[in-house]
Amino acid sequence: METGRLMNALGHMAVGFSALYFDKEALRFDNYVDKDGGIHLSISDNPFIVLSADNSNQLRTLRNALKEKNIPFNDFINTMIVGTFAEQKQKTHETSESELEYYGICFFGEDTQLRELTKKFSLWR
Repeated sequence: METGRLMNALGHMAVGFSALYFDKEALRFDNYVDKDGGIHLSISDNPFIVLSADNSNQLRTLRNALKEKNIPFNDFINTMIVGTFAEQKQKTHETSESELEYYGICFFGEDTQLRELTKKFSLWR
């Protein structure tokens, strides 16, 4: 998938995930202040690691594992890129999960648990 579409998906997932995640304290949002006193607001002290999947089914499998382990996540799928937001919602409603193409998934949890789930992925370049 093209970089622009991936960045769009990542932006939507990051904003959506931060809105739904229940434990804001665990996300460790902090403000950074530069030498001139400029404030750079609400940056997480946690690492943000972007991984690459071989295909949509690998993301589907990860999504199912996250659901099974009750690890909070959100995802971005192919029906979210066509037309207006109303058309996107309608297209999603008309498409079975097995027919969806996953562009990305965003999640947060304990390092050891996530490492086990993501060991087949590589760092995105």
